Amino acid sequence: MNLASMEVAMKGQDIRRRELETRRDVLTARLGTIEDELDSHQSKDWDDLATERESDEVLEGLGLSSQQELRMIEAALARMDAGEYGACTKCGADISEERLDVVPFTPFCRDCAA
Repeated sequence: MNLASMEVAMKGQDIRRRELETRRDVLTARLGTIEDELDSHQSKDWDDLATERESDEVLEGLGLSSQQELRMIEAALARMDAGEYGACTKCGADISEERLDVVPFTPFCRDCAA
């Protein structure tokens, strides 16, 4: 890789780092909101409790998916810090820029993800 392409790759990585950090902040705030909402339910009425429980299940699902995405983002940021970002953690091949544009926290190239 020549110096010019390395500079372009570093600029792209800086942009991806900012995107990942922003997404991490959004997810962290979402998880706080979900936790607050789940803690706020204290209805004594059975009908209200049933409705709240259904709502809680949806919130818990959103919370779990947010936690999973947050873990993947943290792992991607750690790979950036280690200088390993953009390489497949399974086979070591470069992950395409197009794939990283769509899923910036992916640890796998297209072939290994399939």
